[in-house]
Amino acid sequence: MKILLTADPFLPVPPTLYGGIERVIALLVDRYLHCGHEVGLLAHPQSTAKASVSYHWPSADPNGWVSHARNGLFLAKTIGRFNPNVIHSFSRLAYLLSAAHRARPSLMCYQREPTASTVALARRLLGSRLHFSGCSQYIADQGGPAEGVWHAVHNAVDCSQFDWSDQVDSDAPLVFLSRVESIKGAHLAIEMARKADKTLLIAGNHADSGAEGDYFEDKIRPQLDDQIRYVGPVNDQQKSELLTSALAMVVPIQWNEPFGIVFAEALACGTPVITCPRGAAPEIVQHGQHGFLVRDVAQGVEAIAQLHTIKRSDCRQRAELAFDCAVIGDQYLAIFEGMVG
Repeated sequence: MKILLTADPFLPVPPTLYGGIERVIALLVDRYLHCGHEVGLLAHPQSTAKASVSYHWPSADPNGWVSHARNGLFLAKTIGRFNPNVIHSFSRLAYLLSAAHRARPSLMCYQREPTASTVALARRLLGSRLHFSGCSQYIADQGGPAEGVWHAVHNAVDCSQFDWSDQVDSDAPLVFLSRVESIKGAHLAIEMARKADKTLLIAGNHADSGAEGDYFEDKIRPQLDDQIRYVGPVNDQQKSELLTSALAMVVPIQWNEPFGIVFAEALACGTPVITCPRGAAPEIVQHGQHGFLVRDVAQGVEAIAQLHTIKRSDCRQRAELAFDCAVIGDQYLAIFEGMVG
């Protein structure tokens, strides 16, 4: 099978630091190749994923119809050149619509809640050749009432790239690993750590301006001391080391998280997760088995006290069976075979 994978044009595949879905796309390229398929990748010019053939978007400007039109026309040309059996799209739906005259069986993957009117328009233009998938059952359920065939396929991690440990010291630190912003609940993680008398390491990007910049300066920076430490952005190796040595990852989300790749990455390190039961979190973390789903700071503190009841081997096994790139890649391939057939 010839599979054309498309990524948004704004970050390379894989990314150097932040960019969860670009990392997933790189894993899928490797899996599809491993299974004997020919893979074309249309992505940012600095992408280094080893596809059979690589193509680069002409514009990385996220704003304006001119930029989107150029990319849509380029997608149409790329389809003509590569002649895929199926298009696996993680890029803008508008690009697919611009290339409708060269349409192939296509799977449009959503990493956020879809817009029903856009989905309906796409179905009218592309018909049954277009299927949709959400990165969680939560996202697929949002699209389900709209037209079209929906699949739920979780995002992937490469478990082989993450070291794990079946035990850590009782005084090991907690880790907050995510964008440091209000909807990720960094301020709540700090409050939980203080009340539980635990060290907390905060890793991730933060804004320098706007409301989220103010959030970091007003809610996070004043709390930093020997107990609460900000270590900044981390690369893949640093992430693995940080999570493997952590007592737990604490990211008490305050929004409906579409998936949360870092949750699956923590489990791959054998590290329990403490978060809130919103969005897709209950699909990743089974309460009491791989961590805890908490609704407030008091429950978070109680969960920290109960971390000794979680088997880190169960966390690792959860990642291997549910989120490893081989498992997820094969789920996509089964969908493609049905679409092409």
